[in-house]
Amino acid sequence: MGYEGRQGEHMEVVENTVGVHNLVVCTLCSCYPWPVLGLPPTWYKASSYRARAVSEPREVLKEFGVELSADVEVRVWDSTAEIRYLVLPQRPTGLDHLSEQQLATLVTRDSMIGVAVISQPSPDELR
Repeated sequence: MGYEGRQGEHMEVVENTVGVHNLVVCTLCSCYPWPVLGLPPTWYKASSYRARAVSEPREVLKEFGVELSADVEVRVWDSTAEIRYLVLPQRPTGLDHLSEQQLATLVTRDSMIGVAVISQPSPDELR
């Protein structure tokens, strides 16, 4: 897609589905896909987030307002200096008619890290 440089040349996208929710962390430092998402949020670099995202991901997600049912598998992806992970958020139901551009307006940085989900937009948000 044309992203280059040390923080963007090796990216892998993992997809959220009905049965799987993905969460991205970098346990060793704060490896982050800057070319796509811009500067990382302060909490992403914090050692408490980095440790807890691996050891208790559901609790971390709850703190961000994401409560998943017990039947949803949580997968934690550990970025490194060699590879950065991004989450492809799950499309809310009933939005198959939206264009790629309209869908892109719903995606946030946090949803591409996995600490947020895309909520059902209001009709005004789709104009």
